[in-house]
Amino acid sequence: MNKDKIFKLAKGFRGRAKNCIRIARERVEKALQYSYRDRRNKKRDMRSLWIERINAGTRLHGVNYGNFMHGLMKENIQLNRKVLSELSMHEPYSFKALVDTSRNAFPGNKKAVLPPKKEDLSIVL
Repeated sequence: MNKDKIFKLAKGFRGRAKNCIRIARERVEKALQYSYRDRRNKKRDMRSLWIERINAGTRLHGVNYGNFMHGLMKENIQLNRKVLSELSMHEPYSFKALVDTSRNAFPGNKKAVLPPKKEDLSIVL
């Protein structure tokens, strides 16, 4: 890369990394490596976030994430995790219908054990 392109990419860096060509070249190269790596990590992070949201939604109805997804696969319901997480947050009744469908499809989901209610714990001083 030529100098102008390096300095354009190094704009906003701290210290000599923005105006000394040798240091700027190293910092820009490293920044491009980070951006390449993190574009892939972002996809991984979003998938784990969707799975956490789906798991939280299914546990409200007494089913865990793995059994829920297995039941959906058996019923041939092909909704991706992004859509399922949006449904669990914004459309609770639609999501409950999916949980019920999954529960009927997979025998492991039959026993609906709801999570225990938390009591108000007051600290006695």
